[in-house]
Amino acid sequence: MDSCDVLIAGGGPAGSACAGKLRQAGLDVIVMDKASFPRDKVCAGWITPQVVEDLAFDVDDYRVGRTFQPITGFRVGLIGVDDALDTKYERPVSFGIRRCEFDNYLLRRSAARLLLGSPVSKIQRDGSHWIVNESVRASMLVGAGGHFCTVARMLAGSTDRAAVIAAQEVEFPMGPTERACAIAEEVPELYFCQDLKGYGWCFRKENYLNIGFGRLDAKALPKQSAEFVDFLKATGRIPRDGSWRWKGHAYLLAGDTGRPPVADGVVLIGDAAGLAYPQSGEGIRPAIESGLMAASTIVAARCTYTRDRLEAYERDLRKRFGESRIAGMLERAIPSGFAVAAARRLLASPLFVRHMVLDRWFLHARQPGL
Repeated sequence: MDSCDVLIAGGGPAGSACAGKLRQAGLDVIVMDKASFPRDKVCAGWITPQVVEDLAFDVDDYRVGRTFQPITGFRVGLIGVDDALDTKYERPVSFGIRRCEFDNYLLRRSAARLLLGSPVSKIQRDGSHWIVNESVRASMLVGAGGHFCTVARMLAGSTDRAAVIAAQEVEFPMGPTERACAIAEEVPELYFCQDLKGYGWCFRKENYLNIGFGRLDAKALPKQSAEFVDFLKATGRIPRDGSWRWKGHAYLLAGDTGRPPVADGVVLIGDAAGLAYPQSGEGIRPAIESGLMAASTIVAARCTYTRDRLEAYERDLRKRFGESRIAGMLERAIPSGFAVAAARRLLASPLFVRHMVLDRWFLHARQPGL
């Protein structure tokens, strides 16, 4: 049986960020993931300058052979309404990345030992240690496996009640027809549903086009995502003859998930803890920051991984993401019964779109990096 100080179940941005910081502190870390990396992970995929800062990211190194698309503006509107608002910034406020490249880069950079193609299927407690898949013995266990994380489900049991966003996305290399589309490279486009319970996006990342749609009501997802694509074609945003096969996934919104982020010898990070921003569904930044915060707590615990020594992480989460848990989605800013009319009015306001929708809800520009 192999052994390590910390086993991280999940090799995405949360797990990689946590592993890298733990390795810097000298801990022996194993990252276990059911996927083999690089993996196909469809995602709108942009990171803010704060994420670059948090990761001490070498942008010049990352750019070599990888997509890194500066974003200097957004186009925001309502699905079905051919009147969107363009917002420009003087400098890049975010950067488009491809998750298949980004996740693999972070995982390899972490310097952790990797057990890839190995799903976590069995977890047992043995005194003060964990036995995973009857093959790895670890003093500390980190759940970083996303919405369906085995570690998170073990902790939550029957109390798992998190709000789930269902999404359909596709990302593909652009041919000559797609390159001629109306979407600008540095300006992702965001279109809200008229009932304000979801939104779609269209995002050009250098040589790739990413299209997606997500909403809280999973039953309405297929119909409304089809309506969103028809809207993009009718308004000339994408080619009329374009077709593809959607890839679906789900993720948790920050809030009362029923998943305790801390227990004896265990912490949950990223989407396993339900940390995606509720206003936008964006999860890369909270995943990375939670991974870094968890690593700091684990190092400070000095090999005594009892709940009381790990509770500092839960307090840090509450302090860092508390505002996101209280704030609502766009619909909460609009009086019931006046959604469409009020949404049109608000989304036509340059000040509201820039300072509330973009700066606060999507970019979290006012919150500095860790």
